[in-house]
Amino acid sequence: MSTHLHETEPKGDSALSVQSSAGAFAAARAEGRGALVGYLPVGYPSVPGSLAALKALCGDGGDGPGVDLVEVGLPYSDPMMDGPVIQQAGTRALQRGVHTRDVFAAVEAVRSTGTPAVVMTYWNLVDRYGVEAFARDLANAGGSGLITPDLIPDEAGEWLAASDTHGLDRVFLVSPSSSDDRITSTAAACRGWMYATAVMGVTGTRTASSSAAPALVARVRSLAPETLVAVGLGVSTGDQAAEVTGFADGVIVGSAFVKALLAAEAAGTPDDLTGLRAILADLVEGVRR
Repeated sequence: MSTHLHETEPKGDSALSVQSSAGAFAAARAEGRGALVGYLPVGYPSVPGSLAALKALCGDGGDGPGVDLVEVGLPYSDPMMDGPVIQQAGTRALQRGVHTRDVFAAVEAVRSTGTPAVVMTYWNLVDRYGVEAFARDLANAGGSGLITPDLIPDEAGEWLAASDTHGLDRVFLVSPSSSDDRITSTAAACRGWMYATAVMGVTGTRTASSSAAPALVARVRSLAPETLVAVGLGVSTGDQAAEVTGFADGVIVGSAFVKALLAAEAAGTPDDLTGLRAILADLVEGVRR
């Protein structure tokens, strides 16, 4: 598996430089810490509102640093791995007319802050858009690659080819139930880093981090020692983030950020990012302890 930076110049007048998402982990490691990866869906509370929230996640307009890498979520009508918080935001985004193409504007918004971005998406959306076309447009927007939670490497031939053509990262998932053979083959197919799901179940904040996470990361380290590993599902506080980055290369946070946006809308102030920035500050401090 390749974890080095790669720079390509996709075709097209609006092309931005494509940077491997592994660079975010390398930069954090150079500071003696793990990377903070933040997730938000495009289209909630609106497409413009989501772009502002994504930029805030990068530290734009705030008093301190932001996340090291952004996951831009693409809302889907059958989000089988998403918990109630992300499902609620995604459903509202779909009701308000978000389109697949809006994800490229979101990636460009993140990249305008200097922060790398990957897209988190269910495979059907990429397949319907056209795998080659999606890879091309993502590269032209400056995106680093895709996280594909419901696509396994065995069935990813078309995506492997398109990502090679456009220099995009491939982030596949492993879980506590993954066999050693599955972990090894997944690591071989990944480029950039690997997503380790800390619990068996859907996304959502939890009061304690998963006890299975350290064991899973240790297995990945023993089977694929060159692989960068970020842990997701359940982290919501700086304390949890500090704990996870004590044994993993990065920590992924999503539901906590989305919950802040839902709370702002419920209060009648959907564009108020104060709550999101407070959670961000806590998490940023956590990974820097």
